[in-house]
Amino acid sequence: MRPKVICHMVSSIDGRLLVDRWSSPAAGVDSGALLGHYDQVAARLNADGWIVGRKTMEAYAKGKARTPGFAGNGVRDTHIAERKGHAVAVAIDPHGRLHYGQDNAGGDHIVAVLGEQVSDDYLAELREDGVSYLFAGADGRDLHRAMDTLGKAFDIRTILLEGGGVTNGAFLKAGLIDEISLLVYPGIDGVAGVPSIFEYVGHVDERPAAGRSLRHIGTETLEGGMVWLRYTVEVVAESGA
Repeated sequence: MRPKVICHMVSSIDGRLLVDRWSSPAAGVDSGALLGHYDQVAARLNADGWIVGRKTMEAYAKGKARTPGFAGNGVRDTHIAERKGHAVAVAIDPHGRLHYGQDNAGGDHIVAVLGEQVSDDYLAELREDGVSYLFAGADGRDLHRAMDTLGKAFDIRTILLEGGGVTNGAFLKAGLIDEISLLVYPGIDGVAGVPSIFEYVGHVDERPAAGRSLRHIGTETLEGGMVWLRYTVEVVAESGA
């Protein structure tokens, strides 16, 4: 059974994600304290880990490409490394472009989601680093398969989707988001084209949220004026003939 996926994000009031572009908070309000709400709220969601895309995970990938000390064997099976009781940090990296150097993403255990076309040497490198990995089909984009494996092989029950807009959009289109947890920062970006919460990459006539509706389950105003919004994502019932 796949884990429950909660899309947990913080944005300006216009849905933009680049923190350094947001307008300053009101006088006397500490922007650092405002942003600190994000991790505090995440802890309240009792998740087993978090998911991000390749670009976001780059901040934790400090290694370099190398030839590992042992060869790969051509097998494309899930690899479960020693987790040591840590939460998981899942990276959607279809082409295997990240080089970690160690198993540590903010103190959490790294799980790479890959395409089956990655090289044997790359898989050996991940094993040498202590990183777990699983496969999401030939091109690494079968998110349903990835989430099923994450639930069954890693015993993940709830996970936070904290990706950039493209990763979040892919999960939205796949119908894999069960809940949305959005912290609205009291600030504005205001420029068109700046990355936002959901940015599905597709045709202009596609509707990645089609067939889904949001049911409000909570609103909480946090210190400093940050607002926490929660919605469950429901499948829209088809009307009868």
